Amino acid sequence: MKYYLIVGEASGDLHASHLMNSLKKYDSEAEFRFFGGDLMSAVGGTRVKHYRELAYMGFVPVLLHLSTIFKNMALCKRDIREWQPDAVILVDYPGFNLDIAKYVHKWRSKGQHPTQVYYYISPKIWAWKEWRVKAIKRDVDQLFSILPFEVPFFEEKHHYPIHYVGNPTADEVRQFQRNYDENIQQFSERINQLNAEQGIQFCQPLDQRPIIALLAGSRKQEIKDNLPAMIQATRTLIGYQIVLAGAPSIEDEYYEPFLKDTRVRLVRNETYALLSHSTAALVTSGTATLETALFRVPQVVCYETPLPRLIRFAFNHIIHVRFISLVNLIADREIVPELLADRFSVENIRLELNKILPNQPARADMLAGYDEVQQKLGEAVAPDNAAMKMVELLKK
Repeated sequence: MKYYLIVGEASGDLHASHLMNSLKKYDSEAEFRFFGGDLMSAVGGTRVKHYRELAYMGFVPVLLHLSTIFKNMALCKRDIREWQPDAVILVDYPGFNLDIAKYVHKWRSKGQHPTQVYYYISPKIWAWKEWRVKAIKRDVDQLFSILPFEVPFFEEKHHYPIHYVGNPTADEVRQFQRNYDENIQQFSERINQLNAEQGIQFCQPLDQRPIIALLAGSRKQEIKDNLPAMIQATRTLIGYQIVLAGAPSIEDEYYEPFLKDTRVRLVRNETYALLSHSTAALVTSGTATLETALFRVPQVVCYETPLPRLIRFAFNHIIHVRFISLVNLIADREIVPELLADRFSVENIRLELNKILPNQPARADMLAGYDEVQQKLGEAVAPDNAAMKMVELLKK
């Protein structure tokens, strides 16, 4: 069967690549065409556009690139129509993907082709824009959830049956841990060699001291907003090396002004290995907070916003969730501190980080909370479960 996948960022590329491998297990004749990234390309099929050409964050960048966004959307619709896949599989990225779902639904209703619309990793409409549920119920044939708290949201509140298939991040971390056996010396030597080969000279080499990891986001705007305060908050730490996890879609040159003349090291495309050796971490919101928890690294969630008092008001009165990190959302209580909007400051980051360093009481409490999150996620292999169900539904 023919599968058309659409992702809009690095995490989507990762999850979609694993789903594609799983689809090949259950459908030996699977063909793929996609808007995606390098990991999906490595699985096979035809990449129409790289996700780097799609991802724009924030009102101004979106406004400045509207013509490009519309061109990409038109290209995607035309390409789906011409290729006539058995299923269009949407991965998160709701602004783009919900429009595609609407198009495919209308196209199919005219008797053009029986293409099914599957949503893998559903949009986070439970946080805000809950009105989008109407479009999902109308345009999406099957929704595959990776967060256990989404089941009551969709099924009980909105009477829309969905499939909870397990959490792919949990499975990806388990797979990595089974295969990774470097000690910190081997890790440091390998990263230093890679950085030298790539000509990265604006930061110091790694050594064998304990690591404080910085996960400052996968988009340039996130990095610009959060990384300077993270660096400032760690300046006074003694006995640690500060290491930034470089995002796959961000070029080295973008990091140079932030890291030059600091003691922060850079690790490229090795976030899981970095977390394996980290004592604590400063993390922006998103999948990275869950990854950090699954590696049992105590963390502080840092997320700077414009108009912080207005954002705090919106968070208290408009946004429909109590937390921004997946760790706290899954647990339904505060396990990791969230320094959002008016709580975001260098001093607050420093204070919260000191609380979770070794021999501090908050560290043990956070690790116990991580156990609770792991239990709620379960042991299911999400891409296998989703792929098996998709193939079964298509054969019917």
